[in-house]
Amino acid sequence: MSTARRDILSIGLEGHDQLNAELGGGFPPGSIVLMEGDYGAGKSALSQRFSYGFTQEDTTVTYLSTELTVSGFIDQMHSLSYDVTSELLEEQLLFLSADFDSGGALRGNDNKERKELLKRLMDAEAMWEPDVIIIDTFDAILRNDPKFESLVRNDEGRQAALEIISYFRDMISMGKLIIITVDPSTVDDDTIDPFRSIADVFIELEMAEVGSETRRSISVKRFAGMGEQVGDSIGFSVRSGTGIVIESRSVA
Repeated sequence: MSTARRDILSIGLEGHDQLNAELGGGFPPGSIVLMEGDYGAGKSALSQRFSYGFTQEDTTVTYLSTELTVSGFIDQMHSLSYDVTSELLEEQLLFLSADFDSGGALRGNDNKERKELLKRLMDAEAMWEPDVIIIDTFDAILRNDPKFESLVRNDEGRQAALEIISYFRDMISMGKLIIITVDPSTVDDDTIDPFRSIADVFIELEMAEVGSETRRSISVKRFAGMGEQVGDSIGFSVRSGTGIVIESRSVA
């Protein structure tokens, strides 16, 4: 384990990659991290890297995925050289799958459960017990909650977002770190802007096609409570058998 500052939650793996150093030594507890990026930008790969790194620093994690099953998650982590089998068995890492059916609804036994997706999320006490809660992707939760969708249709999306934010604030007041990923192409700005405004750490993931290569980068828009200096733009790649690899860095 590293000798990280106690007021910063290290994402570890200093001997594996340089991501922890590039992000100033980790994230401050009691914070909301918003990570935006289009499909394929690396939201899930970075979320998985964060979750694995946290557990290597004895930080407990909940990882809620709207895309992967338990076996799919284990296989994905193994392919990135992030073996979490023991962490799952020892309950240092809690993995939850939001199992959407082909119609986009959360599988459940009755319509009431489907209509109260966000409420069920906030009522799931075990999910919020660990130090870090990662929701990947949060926009899928919003889009598949019929009640939230109805509010958006009635131009009340901002108010609905503020109610969720109020719950998040209650959690971070207890020192929890909440990391949410969003594909901005799937939700309107009125819905996501409140989350952008309150996020202590706001990260945009960018992609650019250069020849036959796809270059990805982490663009840091806001980073409150940083440990050390944080790069404004951090180039990275995702490699099978290795995981996240830092390619370049720039500081304004």
